Amino acid sequence: MIKRAVNLIDNGVIDSARRTLGTERQALATLEQAFDGDLAAPFLQAVETIGAISGRVIVTGVGKSGHIGVKIAATLASTGTPAFFMHAAEANHGDLGMVGRGDAVLALSKGGESVELRNIIAYTRRFSIPLISMTCAPDSSLGKASDVVLLMPNVEEACPHGLAPTSSTMMQLAMGDALAIALLEARGFTARDFHVFHPGGKLGAALSHVADVMHTGERVPLVAKGTPLPEAISTLSRKHFGCVGILDEDGRLCGIVTEGDMARNLSRNLSELVVDDIMTRAPKTVKPNVLATAALALLNKHSIGALIVVDDDNRPVGLIHFHDLLRIGVA
Repeated sequence: MIKRAVNLIDNGVIDSARRTLGTERQALATLEQAFDGDLAAPFLQAVETIGAISGRVIVTGVGKSGHIGVKIAATLASTGTPAFFMHAAEANHGDLGMVGRGDAVLALSKGGESVELRNIIAYTRRFSIPLISMTCAPDSSLGKASDVVLLMPNVEEACPHGLAPTSSTMMQLAMGDALAIALLEARGFTARDFHVFHPGGKLGAALSHVADVMHTGERVPLVAKGTPLPEAISTLSRKHFGCVGILDEDGRLCGIVTEGDMARNLSRNLSELVVDDIMTRAPKTVKPNVLATAALALLNKHSIGALIVVDDDNRPVGLIHFHDLLRIGVA
Protein backbone atom coordinates (compact mmCIF):
# COMPACT_ATOMS: atom_id res chain seq x y z
CA MET A 1 0.00 0.00 0.00
CA ILE A 2 2.84 2.41 0.81
CA LYS A 3 4.53 1.64 -2.47
CA ARG A 4 1.27 2.25 -4.32
CA ALA A 5 0.85 5.64 -2.57
CA VAL A 6 4.37 6.65 -3.61
CA ASN A 7 3.62 5.66 -7.21
CA LEU A 8 0.44 7.73 -7.17
CA ILE A 9 2.40 10.77 -6.03
CA ASP A 10 5.00 10.07 -8.71
CA ASN A 11 2.22 9.96 -11.28
CA GLY A 12 1.23 13.52 -10.48
CA VAL A 13 -1.98 12.84 -8.59
CA ILE A 14 -1.17 15.37 -5.88
CA ASP A 15 -0.12 17.89 -8.50
CA SER A 16 -3.47 17.31 -10.22
CA ALA A 17 -5.37 17.96 -7.00
CA ARG A 18 -3.46 21.17 -6.37
CA ARG A 19 -4.03 22.29 -9.95
CA THR A 20 -7.77 21.69 -9.62
CA LEU A 21 -7.98 23.63 -6.38
CA GLY A 22 -5.91 26.45 -7.84
CA THR A 23 -8.11 26.68 -10.92
CA GLU A 24 -11.29 26.78 -8.85
CA ARG A 25 -9.79 29.29 -6.42
CA GLN A 26 -9.02 31.55 -9.37
CA ALA A 27 -12.59 31.13 -10.60
CA LEU A 28 -13.94 32.31 -7.25
CA ALA A 29 -11.54 35.26 -7.30
CA THR A 30 -12.81 36.19 -10.77
CA LEU A 31 -16.40 35.96 -9.52
CA GLU A 32 -15.57 38.22 -6.58
CA GLN A 33 -13.96 40.76 -8.89
CA ALA A 34 -17.13 40.78 -11.03
CA PHE A 35 -18.94 42.47 -8.14
CA ASP A 36 -16.74 45.50 -8.78
CA GLY A 37 -18.29 45.70 -12.22
CA ASP A 38 -21.51 44.65 -13.92
CA LEU A 39 -22.54 41.93 -11.45
CA ALA A 40 -23.30 44.26 -8.54
CA ALA A 41 -26.53 45.80 -9.91
CA PRO A 42 -28.23 42.55 -10.96
CA PHE A 43 -27.24 40.89 -7.68
CA LEU A 44 -28.90 43.73 -5.75
CA GLN A 45 -31.94 43.41 -8.04
CA ALA A 46 -32.06 39.64 -7.38
CA VAL A 47 -32.03 40.18 -3.60
CA GLU A 48 -34.75 42.83 -3.88
CA THR A 49 -36.86 40.62 -6.17
CA ILE A 50 -36.68 37.62 -3.84
CA GLY A 51 -37.22 39.81 -0.80
CA ALA A 52 -40.44 41.20 -2.31
CA ILE A 53 -42.19 37.91 -3.13
CA SER A 54 -44.89 36.46 -0.90
CA GLY A 55 -44.20 32.86 -1.88
CA ARG A 56 -41.12 30.74 -2.35
CA VAL A 57 -37.99 30.60 -4.46
CA ILE A 58 -38.16 27.67 -6.88
CA VAL A 59 -34.63 26.70 -7.84
CA THR A 60 -34.28 24.67 -11.02
CA GLY A 61 -31.65 23.23 -13.33
CA VAL A 62 -30.45 20.00 -14.92
CA GLY A 63 -27.26 17.99 -14.75
CA LYS A 64 -24.54 19.32 -12.46
CA SER A 65 -26.35 22.67 -12.27
CA GLY A 66 -29.34 20.78 -10.90
CA HIS A 67 -27.26 19.19 -8.16
CA ILE A 68 -25.94 22.62 -7.19
CA GLY A 69 -29.50 23.91 -7.27
CA VAL A 70 -30.57 21.35 -4.67
CA LYS A 71 -27.96 22.69 -2.27
CA ILE A 72 -28.84 26.32 -2.97
CA ALA A 73 -32.52 25.66 -2.29
CA ALA A 74 -31.63 23.93 0.99
CA THR A 75 -29.42 26.82 2.07
CA LEU A 76 -32.08 29.40 1.22
CA ALA A 77 -34.74 27.46 3.14
CA SER A 78 -32.56 27.02 6.22
CA THR A 79 -31.69 30.71 6.37
CA GLY A 80 -35.20 32.11 6.29
CA THR A 81 -36.01 32.24 2.56
CA PRO A 82 -38.68 29.61 1.76
CA ALA A 83 -37.40 27.60 -1.19
CA PHE A 84 -37.40 24.19 -2.82
CA PHE A 85 -35.75 22.54 -5.80
CA MET A 86 -37.79 21.60 -8.88
CA HIS A 87 -36.07 19.35 -11.41
CA ALA A 88 -36.45 20.88 -14.84
CA ALA A 89 -37.34 17.55 -16.47
CA GLU A 90 -40.04 16.77 -13.89
CA ALA A 91 -41.41 20.30 -14.31
CA ASN A 92 -42.45 19.33 -17.83
CA HIS A 93 -44.53 16.45 -16.46
CA GLY A 94 -46.67 18.17 -13.87
CA ASP A 95 -44.34 19.76 -11.34
CA LEU A 96 -44.95 23.20 -12.84
CA GLY A 97 -48.15 23.08 -10.81
CA MET A 98 -46.03 23.71 -7.71
CA VAL A 99 -45.08 27.17 -8.98
CA GLY A 100 -47.45 29.90 -7.80
CA ARG A 101 -47.93 33.54 -8.74
CA GLY A 102 -46.26 34.70 -5.52
CA ASP A 103 -43.11 32.70 -6.24
CA ALA A 104 -39.87 33.46 -8.06
CA VAL A 105 -37.81 31.07 -10.16
CA LEU A 106 -34.02 30.84 -9.93
CA ALA A 107 -32.75 28.92 -12.96
CA LEU A 108 -29.19 27.60 -13.23
CA SER A 109 -27.65 26.84 -16.62
CA LYS A 110 -24.14 27.63 -17.75
CA GLY A 111 -25.04 27.79 -21.45
CA GLY A 112 -28.64 28.87 -20.97
CA GLU A 113 -29.96 26.56 -23.70
CA SER A 114 -30.97 23.46 -21.74
CA VAL A 115 -34.00 22.04 -23.55
CA GLU A 116 -35.67 21.08 -20.27
CA LEU A 117 -35.79 24.74 -19.21
CA ARG A 118 -37.82 25.98 -22.15
CA ASN A 119 -41.26 25.19 -20.72
CA ILE A 120 -40.27 26.67 -17.34
CA ILE A 121 -39.20 29.87 -19.06
CA ALA A 122 -42.48 30.00 -20.99
CA TYR A 123 -44.49 29.33 -17.84
CA THR A 124 -42.84 32.17 -15.91
CA ARG A 125 -43.44 34.58 -18.80
CA ARG A 126 -47.08 33.52 -19.15
CA PHE A 127 -47.92 34.07 -15.49
CA SER A 128 -45.56 37.00 -14.80
CA ILE A 129 -43.46 35.03 -12.32
CA PRO A 130 -40.06 36.66 -11.70
CA LEU A 131 -37.27 34.72 -13.41
CA ILE A 132 -33.71 35.06 -12.16
CA SER A 133 -31.03 33.23 -14.11
CA MET A 134 -27.52 32.21 -13.20
CA THR A 135 -25.72 31.73 -16.51
CA CYS A 136 -22.58 32.50 -18.46
CA ALA A 137 -24.60 33.30 -21.60
CA PRO A 138 -26.63 36.53 -21.43
CA ASP A 139 -27.70 36.15 -25.08
CA SER A 140 -29.01 32.62 -24.57
CA SER A 141 -32.71 31.73 -24.49
CA LEU A 142 -32.61 31.77 -20.69
CA GLY A 143 -30.62 34.97 -20.46
CA LYS A 144 -32.84 36.91 -22.87
CA ALA A 145 -36.04 35.82 -21.12
CA SER A 146 -34.88 36.52 -17.57
CA ASP A 147 -35.94 39.48 -15.48
CA VAL A 148 -32.57 39.37 -13.73
CA VAL A 149 -29.38 37.84 -15.13
CA LEU A 150 -26.62 36.95 -12.69
CA LEU A 151 -23.91 36.79 -15.32
CA MET A 152 -21.25 34.30 -14.26
CA PRO A 153 -17.69 34.77 -15.57
CA ASN A 154 -16.82 32.31 -18.32
CA VAL A 155 -13.74 30.81 -16.67
CA GLU A 156 -11.53 27.81 -17.33
CA GLU A 157 -12.91 24.53 -16.01
CA ALA A 158 -10.61 22.48 -13.80
CA CYS A 159 -11.30 19.51 -16.05
CA PRO A 160 -8.27 19.29 -18.40
CA HIS A 161 -10.63 18.67 -21.32
CA GLY A 162 -12.80 21.63 -20.42
CA LEU A 163 -15.86 19.39 -20.36
CA ALA A 164 -16.78 18.38 -16.80
CA PRO A 165 -18.46 21.28 -14.97
CA THR A 166 -16.08 22.08 -12.11
CA SER A 167 -15.06 25.72 -11.82
CA SER A 168 -18.42 26.83 -13.21
CA THR A 169 -20.44 24.82 -10.67
CA MET A 170 -18.16 26.02 -7.88
CA MET A 171 -19.09 29.58 -8.83
CA GLN A 172 -22.79 28.69 -8.90
CA LEU A 173 -22.51 27.25 -5.42
CA ALA A 174 -20.73 30.35 -4.13
CA MET A 175 -23.27 32.66 -5.78
CA GLY A 176 -26.09 30.73 -4.17
CA ASP A 177 -24.47 31.14 -0.76
CA ALA A 178 -23.98 34.85 -1.44
CA LEU A 179 -27.68 35.24 -2.23
CA ALA A 180 -28.77 33.30 0.85
CA ILE A 181 -26.55 35.25 3.23
CA ALA A 182 -27.45 38.61 1.70
CA LEU A 183 -31.14 37.76 2.16
CA LEU A 184 -30.48 36.53 5.70
CA GLU A 185 -28.79 39.79 6.64
CA ALA A 186 -31.40 41.93 4.87
CA ARG A 187 -34.14 40.23 6.91
CA GLY A 188 -32.26 40.53 10.19
CA PHE A 189 -32.40 36.72 10.54
CA THR A 190 -31.04 35.88 14.01
CA ALA A 191 -29.48 32.83 15.65
CA ARG A 192 -32.82 32.20 17.38
CA ASP A 193 -34.56 32.22 13.98
CA PHE A 194 -31.89 29.84 12.68
CA HIS A 195 -32.60 27.47 15.57
CA VAL A 196 -36.23 27.17 14.47
CA PHE A 197 -35.08 25.48 11.25
CA HIS A 198 -32.25 23.49 12.86
CA PRO A 199 -33.69 21.99 16.06
CA GLY A 200 -31.77 18.72 15.85
CA GLY A 201 -28.17 17.57 16.19
CA LYS A 202 -25.12 19.49 17.34
CA LEU A 203 -26.16 22.61 15.43
CA GLY A 204 -29.55 22.68 17.12
CA ALA A 205 -27.93 22.23 20.50
CA ALA A 206 -25.40 25.00 19.83
CA LEU A 207 -28.22 27.36 18.87
CA SER A 208 -30.27 26.63 22.00
CA HIS A 209 -30.62 29.43 24.52
CA VAL A 210 -30.36 29.22 28.28
CA ALA A 211 -34.11 29.82 28.54
CA ASP A 212 -34.72 26.69 26.47
CA VAL A 213 -33.04 24.34 28.96
CA MET A 214 -32.95 26.05 32.36
CA HIS A 215 -34.79 24.81 35.45
CA THR A 216 -37.46 27.17 36.76
CA GLY A 217 -39.95 27.63 39.58
CA GLU A 218 -39.65 25.33 42.59
CA ARG A 219 -36.71 23.51 41.01
CA VAL A 220 -34.43 26.51 41.62
CA PRO A 221 -32.63 26.29 45.02
CA LEU A 222 -33.09 29.66 46.71
CA VAL A 223 -33.09 30.85 50.34
CA ALA A 224 -33.24 34.27 51.94
CA LYS A 225 -30.30 36.16 53.35
CA GLY A 226 -29.86 35.32 57.05
CA THR A 227 -31.12 31.73 56.62
CA PRO A 228 -29.44 29.31 59.07
CA LEU A 229 -26.85 27.26 57.26
CA PRO A 230 -28.41 23.87 58.18
CA GLU A 231 -31.62 24.97 56.47
CA ALA A 232 -29.68 26.02 53.36
CA ILE A 233 -27.87 22.67 53.36
CA SER A 234 -31.24 20.93 53.44
CA THR A 235 -32.41 22.94 50.42
CA LEU A 236 -29.18 22.25 48.56
CA SER A 237 -29.53 18.53 49.28
CA ARG A 238 -33.14 18.34 48.04
CA LYS A 239 -32.56 20.23 44.79
CA HIS A 240 -29.40 18.27 43.77
CA PHE A 241 -27.60 21.12 41.96
CA GLY A 242 -24.68 21.51 44.37
CA CYS A 243 -25.52 25.13 45.19
CA VAL A 244 -28.16 27.41 46.63
CA GLY A 245 -28.79 31.05 45.69
CA ILE A 246 -29.16 33.71 48.36
CA LEU A 247 -31.78 36.46 48.02
CA ASP A 248 -31.72 39.91 49.61
CA GLU A 249 -34.74 41.67 51.10
CA ASP A 250 -35.92 42.76 47.61
CA GLY A 251 -35.70 39.28 46.09
CA ARG A 252 -32.49 39.99 44.18
CA LEU A 253 -29.59 37.58 44.05
CA CYS A 254 -26.86 38.67 46.46
CA GLY A 255 -24.82 35.51 46.87
CA ILE A 256 -24.47 31.78 46.43
CA VAL A 257 -23.46 28.91 48.71
CA THR A 258 -21.94 25.86 47.07
CA GLU A 259 -20.81 22.48 48.29
CA GLY A 260 -17.29 23.83 47.93
CA ASP A 261 -18.04 26.71 50.27
CA MET A 262 -19.26 24.23 52.87
CA ALA A 263 -16.23 22.01 52.47
CA ARG A 264 -13.92 24.97 53.00
CA ASN A 265 -15.66 25.78 56.29
CA LEU A 266 -15.81 22.31 57.84
CA SER A 267 -13.46 23.43 60.60
CA ARG A 268 -16.19 25.79 61.84
CA ASN A 269 -19.40 24.84 63.62
CA LEU A 270 -21.77 24.99 60.63
CA SER A 271 -24.86 24.64 62.79
CA GLU A 272 -24.16 28.07 64.32
CA LEU A 273 -23.66 29.88 60.99
CA VAL A 274 -26.01 31.62 58.59
CA VAL A 275 -25.58 31.68 54.84
CA ASP A 276 -24.18 35.21 54.97
CA ASP A 277 -21.12 33.88 56.81
CA ILE A 278 -19.84 31.68 53.99
CA MET A 279 -21.62 32.73 50.81
CA THR A 280 -19.80 33.91 47.71
CA ARG A 281 -20.95 37.45 47.03
CA ALA A 282 -21.62 38.67 43.47
CA PRO A 283 -21.82 35.14 42.04
CA LYS A 284 -21.46 34.36 38.34
CA THR A 285 -24.82 34.54 36.60
CA VAL A 286 -26.25 34.33 33.09
CA LYS A 287 -29.23 35.86 31.26
CA PRO A 288 -32.02 33.72 29.72
CA ASN A 289 -31.35 34.93 26.16
CA VAL A 290 -27.69 33.87 26.18
CA LEU A 291 -26.71 30.97 23.91
CA ALA A 292 -26.18 27.67 25.68
CA THR A 293 -22.68 27.53 24.23
CA ALA A 294 -21.84 30.84 25.95
CA ALA A 295 -23.15 29.47 29.25
CA LEU A 296 -20.92 26.43 28.82
CA ALA A 297 -17.91 28.67 28.18
CA LEU A 298 -18.66 30.57 31.40
CA LEU A 299 -18.91 27.33 33.40
CA ASN A 300 -15.62 26.11 31.99
CA LYS A 301 -13.84 29.43 32.50
CA HIS A 302 -14.66 29.55 36.20
CA SER A 303 -14.63 25.77 36.81
CA ILE A 304 -18.15 25.75 38.25
CA GLY A 305 -21.04 23.36 37.72
CA ALA A 306 -24.09 25.63 37.65
CA LEU A 307 -25.23 29.19 36.98
CA ILE A 308 -28.16 31.08 38.44
CA VAL A 309 -30.18 32.63 35.60
CA VAL A 310 -31.28 36.19 36.36
CA ASP A 311 -33.38 38.86 34.67
CA ASP A 312 -32.30 42.44 34.00
CA ASP A 313 -33.16 43.33 37.61
CA ASN A 314 -30.88 40.56 38.96
CA ARG A 315 -33.84 38.50 40.15
CA PRO A 316 -33.42 34.72 39.73
CA VAL A 317 -35.61 33.18 37.03
CA GLY A 318 -33.90 29.82 36.68
CA LEU A 319 -30.78 27.70 36.98
CA ILE A 320 -28.70 25.92 34.35
CA HIS A 321 -26.39 23.04 35.22
CA PHE A 322 -23.55 21.48 33.29
CA HIS A 323 -25.57 18.26 33.09
CA ASP A 324 -28.33 20.12 31.24
CA LEU A 325 -25.86 21.18 28.56
CA LEU A 326 -24.50 17.64 28.41
CA ARG A 327 -28.03 16.29 27.95
CA ILE A 328 -28.80 18.46 24.91
CA GLY A 329 -25.41 17.87 23.33
CA VAL A 330 -23.69 21.21 23.87
CA ALA A 331 -21.09 19.92 26.35
